[in-house]
Amino acid sequence: MTARVLALDVGSRRLGVAVSDPTGTLASPLVTVARTGDEADAAALRRLAAEHGAALVVTGLPVALSGREEQAARDVRAYVGRLAALLPELEFELVDERLSTAVAERSLAAQGVRGPARRQVVDQLAACVFLQAWLDRRRAAG
Repeated sequence: MTARVLALDVGSRRLGVAVSDPTGTLASPLVTVARTGDEADAAALRRLAAEHGAALVVTGLPVALSGREEQAARDVRAYVGRLAALLPELEFELVDERLSTAVAERSLAAQGVRGPARRQVVDQLAACVFLQAWLDRRRAAG
């Protein structure tokens, strides 16, 4: 892999963004972006993709524990569809993000990160969790 990959954890108020290293081995938290509207969100994502040389955005799909796609997943699909229309230069891939936020929350709690500090990074860390799983699966598939 020669290009980096961005990951996007879509929340109602924030977008958590993570990025892969150029080799596609390691995911790292990058930034949290406040959602301020589709066009502003797309502009922020365009800037991040250009800055990091990414052409693919792996986006978490909040599938219910039962495996069903409920309203939250439908909302993310619709949002990603709007972003994709605004960002034709980027490819979007939806991935199951079940439990990524729970894993991120536990990790931050174990580190003693609480309150506003946790809210600022939990979405980035959740994006990092599912991006790392995606990278590992891709590498294992050869």
